[in-house]
Amino acid sequence: MIALLGIDCATKPSKTGLALGELCGEVVRILRCANGTRDETPAMIAANWLNDYDEALIAIDAPLGWPQKMGGVLSVHRAGLPIQAEANQLFRRATDVKIKERLNKQPLEVGANLIARTAVAALDMLDQIRRSTKRPIPLAWAPMETERWRAIEVYPAATRIAHGAPDVGGSLEGLENLLDCSAVLPALMQSKDAVDAAVCALAAADFLCGRAIPPVDHNTALIEGWIWAPMLGNS
Repeated sequence: MIALLGIDCATKPSKTGLALGELCGEVVRILRCANGTRDETPAMIAANWLNDYDEALIAIDAPLGWPQKMGGVLSVHRAGLPIQAEANQLFRRATDVKIKERLNKQPLEVGANLIARTAVAALDMLDQIRRSTKRPIPLAWAPMETERWRAIEVYPAATRIAHGAPDVGGSLEGLENLLDCSAVLPALMQSKDAVDAAVCALAAADFLCGRAIPPVDHNTALIEGWIWAPMLGNS
């Protein structure tokens, strides 16, 4: 069985939600969910939960890369001089543009919003999981690959919209036929962060089942990252 670990990232451990699930037929069954704490960080929880699994896919709700154009332009820029690029080229990744085109939802711009701090926290957390588990955990680019533990970038809002559910953070409305949370205590599902993490686990299942759309330009995605989400009306 493959572990589907959804992580709704934040800069603070207490605002980072985690949900562990398994794919049972067409339904993702959520087995555990939690928020991090100072004493039990999200990376510690993730490593502990995944310890019994030979295969795992970690679906992270945070940008895992920055716009390619930004790095090139800013590396040669000098204070006071004009920027030789349009703002959208600097602040939006190719995947942000594609999500907007396909699902009419604009992801937060990692180059322009506070989400940049979340991105740094997410990358640090992923590295902590790697060190704790002694697993390389590369980013995944296809459902079937040789590495047994992998990670992907996801966006719960995109997953909800693609499945025809309302675009409401912290909600499972419209996803009842795809997510089974009956094994989790209702009190634990009161956390909006944990609920969004469960939607991340669903996004992991979309990826493994081949429903998520791959990047058009793989080389750009290797630098910028890629949000894995299905086409609109997937369900």
